[in-house]
Amino acid sequence: MMTFIPLLGRCPAKCYPRGALATLVLIGVLAQATPGQAASKAKDSRELRAREDFATGHYQEAIDLYGKLYAEKLHPTYLRNIGRCYQKLKEPEKAIDSFRDYLTRAKNLSADERKEIEGYIADMEALKERQAAEKAQAAKPPTPTTEKAAAAPAAPTPNLQPAQPAPQTQLIAATPPPPPESSPFYERAWFWGVAAGVVAVAVVGGLYAGGVFTKTFDPCAGRSCQTAAAGGP
Repeated sequence: MMTFIPLLGRCPAKCYPRGALATLVLIGVLAQATPGQAASKAKDSRELRAREDFATGHYQEAIDLYGKLYAEKLHPTYLRNIGRCYQKLKEPEKAIDSFRDYLTRAKNLSADERKEIEGYIADMEALKERQAAEKAQAAKPPTPTTEKAAAAPAAPTPNLQPAQPAPQTQLIAATPPPPPESSPFYERAWFWGVAAGVVAVAVVGGLYAGGVFTKTFDPCAGRSCQTAAAGGP
């Protein structure tokens, strides 16, 4: 580019076509731009991409860009932006670390800005406790009631086959018990009563036959009837 400057000094303006002089001057100005200015423009484009990633929900890509920018510039605002990305990703520990680093390194924060960041930290502390409680609950063994419910057998499948008729029950008549065995007739009381009556009748009959009950009173008993008839005493 330095070769254009001598040419401009030796050649009058009419040597160049119309508009060519202005073009050469513009090229010379751009060539004199410092490398730092070009690098600043590149950084600005990365910041723009990081903001776009955050706005579209690509939080991890935004974290990568903000991390590189902070490593180059050491500006605390990038720490705040990184914390916001971790907040959206629901990673409370990393978000809290970034927000606290931001509060430490940002020296000229207003009271409202500091209160806002402290509110972010409080939200992340609550999220951290909830996540720990959910993790502990998931690690607990199931209760015995749950185990019994899980081990309960499934309901039996109904039998769709036609029901078989119930077998007929045969009724057996009850046999009456046999009568008690009778004792011999000679061991019974009525037998001896009849026998006693027969014996008594036989005795009475014998006596009657013997004339015991037919004899009349004889006045001659004990003396001679003839003597009495003769008038003797």
